[in-house]
Amino acid sequence: MKLIVGLGNPTKEYENTRHNIGFMFLDNYAKKNGLNINREKFNGLYNIMTKNNQSIILLKPQSYMNLSGEVIKKYIDYYKIKIDDILIISDDLDLPVGKYKLKYKGSSGGHNGLKNIEINLKTNEFKRLKIGISNNKLMDTKDYVLGKINNDELNMYMQMTSNINEILDDYFILNFDILMSKYNHR
Repeated sequence: MKLIVGLGNPTKEYENTRHNIGFMFLDNYAKKNGLNINREKFNGLYNIMTKNNQSIILLKPQSYMNLSGEVIKKYIDYYKIKIDDILIISDDLDLPVGKYKLKYKGSSGGHNGLKNIEINLKTNEFKRLKIGISNNKLMDTKDYVLGKINNDELNMYMQMTSNINEILDDYFILNFDILMSKYNHR
């Protein structure tokens, strides 16, 4: 069983914010596969799909971002998921809008969701799909990441959707090194 987690904050207040990019791309992937992520368990919204004879949980933690790891840990324990079978989709301030990067492991880079996942899983060796949100050095970081996505950014994200969906499809069939080689150069 595999687990794909889109990071974000719950409630309408945070919809369409930069910090909710993980939710947005996971919802797009679910929709492409004819699913809604609307089942509830362990303070998370999830659904289960099958691809290439594998069961895959699509999860949106409903705790706030800085407690995402607690929700993920409950799913891992309940479904007996290996750390190697987890992919986290998150926003990244260090990448420009329209760019993404696959990584095996790494520091949280100040991202509170990733930091909490690392604390709860007791490792930073989990796979990530980092989506660029750029960084506005003229604004407080918290205000920027919790700010609404503007129309230009939204258009760029919509253009990325099919490519992100292709990455997620390939995630189930390709070795992660091959996946990174295939997509990280784009």
